[in-house]
Amino acid sequence: MTAQADLQRFVAEAVADISQAQDLDQLKIARLAHAGDKSPIAGQSRLLGSLPADQKASMGKIIGEARATVALAIETKTQELETLKDAKVLSTEVVDVSLPVQRGHKGGLHPLTILKNEINDFFIAQGYSVAEGPELESEWLNFDALNIAPDHPARTMQDTFFIEPRDAHLVLRTHTSPVQIRTMLENKPPIYVICPGRTFRADELDATHTPVFHQVEGLVVDKGITMAHLKGTLDLFAQKMFGDQAITRLRPSFFPFTEPSAEVDVFFNGRWIEWGGCGMVNSKVLQACGVDSETYSGFAFGMGLERTLMVRHGITDMHDIVEGDIRFSRKFGVGL
Repeated sequence: MTAQADLQRFVAEAVADISQAQDLDQLKIARLAHAGDKSPIAGQSRLLGSLPADQKASMGKIIGEARATVALAIETKTQELETLKDAKVLSTEVVDVSLPVQRGHKGGLHPLTILKNEINDFFIAQGYSVAEGPELESEWLNFDALNIAPDHPARTMQDTFFIEPRDAHLVLRTHTSPVQIRTMLENKPPIYVICPGRTFRADELDATHTPVFHQVEGLVVDKGITMAHLKGTLDLFAQKMFGDQAITRLRPSFFPFTEPSAEVDVFFNGRWIEWGGCGMVNSKVLQACGVDSETYSGFAFGMGLERTLMVRHGITDMHDIVEGDIRFSRKFGVGL
């Protein structure tokens, strides 16, 4: 009975100390004193082993009830003190909204990047994948695999940045078409892919030209692909870029890597504007990539991002796009 009386006293002392705690730090001290390993109740638990067997069960139950009473007191007090603490924070840590603040300009994406992301999202929604490749490219992938002959004018120093030594046969890619070749070499049809990226040609920077520019090219290789599929794709693409009223037309042209080939014009703001090039993938290109041209056909198209941006937003000078003036790019939003 002495042990039971001691327990009742320990519990009463514990509840009293816990109830008198003024903050969470004081409660922690009380918890360690009355519920920790060195507390009187813990000492009583250690004495259970020395009791006669017929007393262990009843004494163990009493000790368990004592622990539960102390634990409940701690939990109740903890909730009470945390509520008081939160209320104090709300009443004392008030933000003075009348104070002046520092206002800085937000960073953002370049308008060309915003446009590229918009195009990527559009074609991904159509079931296409997005492929990228190196900007330093082999001459075979940039020209030969695309049926561009060694004596073609596009290979001359006036159009192409060749990398020394010349016998390394490396160039800064003049279009993103090598990514199409890599895709066909690495994947079996059906292929539905777009290839956005930066390209390089030896042009002077002026109002309408730049030596570093961006393209997005599309490639489809599947069974039964026709020019009608190409035209429908271009119509949807044009409506995404220029609005629901935009329409396209195809004018006969020539590209070594497509046959038949066409220039793409878009009707926008009351006039026809040249937009890009397209056509059915030349069978020689398919064969160079190991694609059975008797079974599969395909179409390809390519547009300049700078040109698309200039037409859509009425930009008349390429310098505005490339010179990094935030007064120009800020009008397009941050794009994030």
